Amino acid sequence: MNISHQKIDDVNANITVELAPEDYNPAVDKAIKDQAKKAKLPGFRPGMVPAGHIRRTYGKAILFDEINRLINDRIGAYITEQKLEVLGQPLPVDEDQDKTYAWDFKDNFKFSYEIGLAPEFEIPFSSTTEFIEYDIKADEATLEERVKNLRRSYGKMTNPEVSEEGDVLYATLKQIKEEGIEKTTSVRTDLVQDAKIKKSLVGLKKDDTVKIDVKKAFQTADLARILGITEDEAENLDVTKFELTVKNINRLEESDLNQEFFDKIFPAGDVKTEAQFQKKVKEEVESLFKQNSAQKLRNDMYTFGMEKIDAKFPEEFLKRWLKATNPNLSAEEIEEGFADFLSNLKWTIIENRIITANNLEVKYDEVIALAKERIYAQIKMYNVNDEPTDEQLGQFALQLLSDKEQANRLFEEVKALKVFDHLKDAVKVKSKKIDYDKFEKLDK
Repeated sequence: MNISHQKIDDVNANITVELAPEDYNPAVDKAIKDQAKKAKLPGFRPGMVPAGHIRRTYGKAILFDEINRLINDRIGAYITEQKLEVLGQPLPVDEDQDKTYAWDFKDNFKFSYEIGLAPEFEIPFSSTTEFIEYDIKADEATLEERVKNLRRSYGKMTNPEVSEEGDVLYATLKQIKEEGIEKTTSVRTDLVQDAKIKKSLVGLKKDDTVKIDVKKAFQTADLARILGITEDEAENLDVTKFELTVKNINRLEESDLNQEFFDKIFPAGDVKTEAQFQKKVKEEVESLFKQNSAQKLRNDMYTFGMEKIDAKFPEEFLKRWLKATNPNLSAEEIEEGFADFLSNLKWTIIENRIITANNLEVKYDEVIALAKERIYAQIKMYNVNDEPTDEQLGQFALQLLSDKEQANRLFEEVKALKVFDHLKDAVKVKSKKIDYDKFEKLDK
């Protein structure tokens, strides 16, 4: 068997494989004998079908399969031996499809395959590359908003006699036309966009009626949900004036800052005073800000790397490969998503080269640890006082990783974090304090 490759340009090449009968017949003969031992055919006892009968009946199909297997195995080994950084998988050269072979176990075969090669480039990160890591501080407005949300989340529902801004009106909306839409539903006044209409919904009592223009009052998606119609129908309402009749008024009262409330938010007894509560909330908020800061640093590193590297890709090959592996995709769909595909591919190459150059390794224990971390956060989101054991988290993690798609996602996440941790050590990172409200405006 002869195999070689020839570069067309920096990112495109052809691999040629030549097979003589002595290369494939031993494998074909073995496959035929194995098939004969397993075959169950009328007129023959199990395991006693003559190899010659299998050769005459199924020989060409077996020959075809074995040649495909031999070629795929050899090309894979050759790519590894030659240290070719291949994108996608090899594609048969179209002109080879026109060749005619007898498939009589005597042919000399020659097949050519297109391959796409990853572009060469230098990784731009070094000890002189500088980034900022923000130390985000919680401003008073952010803390107040967090406390308010917590108090509302654990508050109680009341039914006042007179409506105020922020209440939820249980009301009937009736379109002002014959046989128009009529719907009894909940109307959140905080979703009303028009200031004049919002004001008209304040001071209402049970059975009060007001007329509103629903297109002015609500965004299309909200209006569709309120009226129980599609967004297209909401967008194209012929009459937008509705009569709103109040059936009931619902108000979420904020929870009092007392021990019962503190014990709902934090483990029982951990917080006993309002000052301790405020301190805990600040710690929680600034802990979340550390995640925001880390994500900002990762985004800055990603943007820097992508902008610094000007790489040429085998675009036409990649489009053909995408079509070959996703036959249901149209040419228009491939073209539409191709820029994003190239961006993802480019960063994947950067990641892989950083991992290879620095002998980084993603270990199974690290994937398990991340899965446990994600599960723990999800459990605490729904019940802050629920404290699962490490054994329970381990069982949940194994269940999660039994899903191949979830396992691949977590593996890729661990790989990405490992790359960014390495880059953070490899470059110069300066710390800078900043208030959250100013941090939010950085990339706007």
